[in-house]
Amino acid sequence: MVGGFQNIFKVPELKRRILFTFGLLMVYRIGCAVPTPGVDAEALASKFSDAGPLSGIIDMFNMFSGGALERLSVFALGIMPYISASIILQLLTVVIPHLDRLSKEGESGRKKITQYTRYGTVILSIIQGFGISVGLEAMKVIANPGWSFRLMTVLTLTAGTAFIMWLGEQITERGIGNGISLIIFAGIVARMPSAIYNTFRVMSDQAFVILMLVVVMVAVVGFIIFVERGQRRIPVQYAKRIIGRRMYGGQSTHLPLKINTSGVIPPIFASSIIMFPAMVAGYVNVPWMQNVAEAMTPGGIVYNLVYVGLIIFFCYFYTAVTFNPVDVADNMKKHGGYVPGIRPGKRTADYIDRVLTRITFGGALYVSAVCVLPTILIAKFNVPFYFGGTALLIVVGVAIDTISQMESHMLARHYEGFMKKKGAIRGRHS
Repeated sequence: MVGGFQNIFKVPELKRRILFTFGLLMVYRIGCAVPTPGVDAEALASKFSDAGPLSGIIDMFNMFSGGALERLSVFALGIMPYISASIILQLLTVVIPHLDRLSKEGESGRKKITQYTRYGTVILSIIQGFGISVGLEAMKVIANPGWSFRLMTVLTLTAGTAFIMWLGEQITERGIGNGISLIIFAGIVARMPSAIYNTFRVMSDQAFVILMLVVVMVAVVGFIIFVERGQRRIPVQYAKRIIGRRMYGGQSTHLPLKINTSGVIPPIFASSIIMFPAMVAGYVNVPWMQNVAEAMTPGGIVYNLVYVGLIIFFCYFYTAVTFNPVDVADNMKKHGGYVPGIRPGKRTADYIDRVLTRITFGGALYVSAVCVLPTILIAKFNVPFYFGGTALLIVVGVAIDTISQMESHMLARHYEGFMKKKGAIRGRHS
C-alpha cells in the first residue's frame, strides 16, 4: 500500500491530475466560508439550532453542502440543483424522442444533453434561491428585507451553484475521479473532525454508546467495501477465427457484473428529491404542511419508506441507463463470443438482462440497508450530528472509485498498484 502511494509521484500525468483536483477542492472549501450579503449570521445560527421538525432535513442538506447552508455562504445550494437537473433530464430521455436520439449520438449528443442540464441547473437554482430568500425574510434574520435582498440572494446562490458545477466538470475532465461525487465527498469529510469532537464532548458520559457507534461504523465500512468489490461473472467463450495464416480467439473469459452497478448515484438522487419538498413544507405555515415536514424527518417511518423506495427505483433506473444488455450481446456476437449454453443474440441479451435484474435487486437492498439502518441507530442514540449510512456509502464508494482510477493510471505505465496481486482491487484487470 505504501509503495503504491509512492508510485503516484512517479507518474507525471497522475501527479498533475491529483494536484489539480486538490486545488479545485480547496477552492470549493474556501467558497463554503464566504457569506451571502445581507444575512445576520448569529441570528441565522440560532434559528438553525432550534429548527424543530426541520432539523433532520437541515442537517442532511448541510451535510451535502459541506456546512455551507448553516453559514448561508455563496455555495449554500451546493451541487443539489445540478443533480436534480440531471435526474429530470435522464427521466425525460425515456419520454422525449429527441432527447433519446441525442443520448445515442455519441459525444455530440452527450454535449447537448450536458448543455440542457446546465440550463436546468440555473433555472432550479433561481427557484430555490428565491425560496430561500423568502424563507430567510420570514425567519427575520435579514437586516434590510425586500426585493433588493431577494434579487441579490438569487444572483449570489445561482452564481455559486454554477461555479460548483464548473468545478465538478473541470475535475472530471482534467483531474482524477468524478468531480460532482468528489465535491460531495469533500463536504462530508470536511465536517467529520468537528462532528466527532462534538459527539465526544456531548456524549462523554456515555462511553458504551460511543463504542457501539464506532463498532457500527467500522462494520458498515467493511460491509460496503466487501459488497462494492463483489461481482457476478458470466462466463464467455470466444470461437476460434482464422485471419490470413493465423488463428485468433478460442479463449475463455467472463463478463463482470457488479452487484451495485449504479454506485452512490441512487442515494444522492433520492436525497436530492426527498429534501426540498420537506424544506418547502416546513417553511409554509399551514398545519397539514407542518405535519408533512415532521413526517419526512430523517429516521422517521414515512421518511425511511419513501427513501428506500426512491433508492430501489434509481438503482434500477440508473443501471438501465448505463448498461444495455442488447448492445453487450451484439458486441459479443460480432466478435464471435457467446455464453455457453445460450444462443447468441437476443437469447444472450435476455439472459444478461435477467441476471442483471436479479443482482440489481440485491444491490438495491444492500444500498437501502446501508443508508437507512445506521441512520435509525444514530437517531435512537440521539447522536448530535447527522452522519448516517448515506454519508458512509458516499465516502467509501467515492474513495474506492477514485483509487481505482489512480491505480489504472499506474498500471498503464507498468507501476504496481496500491495492493499486491492477492489483494488487488477487484475489476482492475477486467
